[in-house]
Amino acid sequence: MPKPGHRVHPDIKMQIIERIRQGEPVPKLSEEYGVSKNAIYSWLSKDATAPVSNLEIGKLKRENQALLEII
Repeated sequence: MPKPGHRVHPDIKMQIIERIRQGEPVPKLSEEYGVSKNAIYSWLSKDATAPVSNLEIGKLKRENQALLEII
């Protein structure tokens, strides 16, 4: 486990966040990368408050429409 105050490289942070978005559990990634679960949850909360791009909104609308058509 990294020492308190140890900085994780931004590329590693993004890898972890992306893997969580793909469905991997935080505790597993915490152990794998040697980063505390609290740190990861903190990154996720900061990422959740980031503005969403118009491209992302369009993608989500298309996905939503496709799912509604399935139903």
